[in-house]
Parts: sequence; C-alpha cells; structure tokens
Amino acid sequence: MPKRSPSNMPDLFTLPLTGPDFSLEESFRAKGCWPVAGTDEAGRGPLAGPVVAAAVILDPKAIPDGLNDSKKLTATRREALFIQILATATVSIASSGSDHIDRRDIRKASLDAMRRAAAGLSLAPAHLLCDGRDVPPGLICGGTAVIKGDARSLSIAAASIVAKVIRDRMMTRAALVFPQYGFDAHAGYGTKVHQKAIADHGPCPLHRMSFSPLRISDERTRNESVSGSE
Repeated sequence: MPKRSPSNMPDLFTLPLTGPDFSLEESFRAKGCWPVAGTDEAGRGPLAGPVVAAAVILDPKAIPDGLNDSKKLTATRREALFIQILATATVSIASSGSDHIDRRDIRKASLDAMRRAAAGLSLAPAHLLCDGRDVPPGLICGGTAVIKGDARSLSIAAASIVAKVIRDRMMTRAALVFPQYGFDAHAGYGTKVHQKAIADHGPCPLHRMSFSPLRISDERTRNESVSGSE
C-alpha cells in the first residue's frame, strides 16, 4: 500500500483547539494591512430560503465578549451578540435567493453573497478573511480562505452570528406568507415535518428546485406529465 504523501496530511492549523481569537486579524495589522474584515454565510444546506452572507469589521477596542461559531450558541445568545455587533462594528449583509441558487449552484451563490457583503461595507477592508476553502472571486481587496474560520477568527465568528440571525428572521417572516411549511420552526432545513409539507402542498417559490429531494420530485412530475401526454 502506498504511503500517504505529506501534502495529503491534515493541516493542524485548520483544527482549532480553542475558541476564536483576533490573531489572524492582528497578523495582517502588523503588516500594515488594515482594516481586516471577516465574512461567513448561513443557509447553505436548507431546501428553502436564501443563503445569507455577512461581512464584519470589528473594532479592536470594542470586541463583544463571547463571540463564537453561531452554531455553538443558543438563539438567545446569538440575538444578544447580534445587537452588540451592530452597535460596535462595521457590518454589511447580502443574500442570494433560491432562483439564484438554482441558476448558479449553492457554492457560487454563497461566494457571490460573500463578495457583495464585503463590497457593501461602509469602511473599505484591506483584506477579507473568508470562512471555508474558497475566496470569492471579484473582491475589492485581497482575501484568505480560513477553514473552520468561525472557530478561529473573531471577525468571521461575528459574521456567522449576523448571517444566522438575519436569515432566521427572514425565514420567520416567510412563515407568515407560507404558513403551511413551518419555516419559522426549521428555517427551511429538510426536516421530516418540512418534507411532509412539501409532499402535501408541493414546493413554493422559496424552495430550491436544484436540491434533492425537490429536484428528484420535479423530474418525476415532469416525466409523468410527458408520459400522460403521449
């Protein structure tokens, strides 16, 4: 059996052992590259709703305590930190809707939302720390992809919180328009309750028809329609 080449070994620097800190931002600041923004998205996986991206430039003298990956925080804690972030940081938000996602695919739609969020900052960043493996194309500044960035960088963690809170609020509003799907309970994720609602009522304009099982269901419906017309 061939030996694993060193290039395939896991990068220990992508495996955070503690919570996020400001060391990545400070490393760029030490090089005269400032301000540094962090960006992250929420909503890559759901069957319905937009993917929402946020870009955040933290004030080093007023960083809220307790910033972390939004998925590790309770909804109450996220809301409290969201208010603090908006009060102390420079923030921008952008989103890509379901038809954008269906046209381009979720990865490209997510990166596009991150790029637009960064471009919308009122304070132009000198560098952008991007959660994940990709840097959005077309940035107005340099960018660095940071794997598990919301667990490593406070700026990315702040962006993850903003994106998550905004998206959850959007899906709560969507539930008022499409109450039959229960978007306020599952935010568009593919829970059993959500999938049953799709089976009972069919998809709505917020559903991502390129996502399985919606794509499979749509293909089956079209095939049945063609067969019935023959």
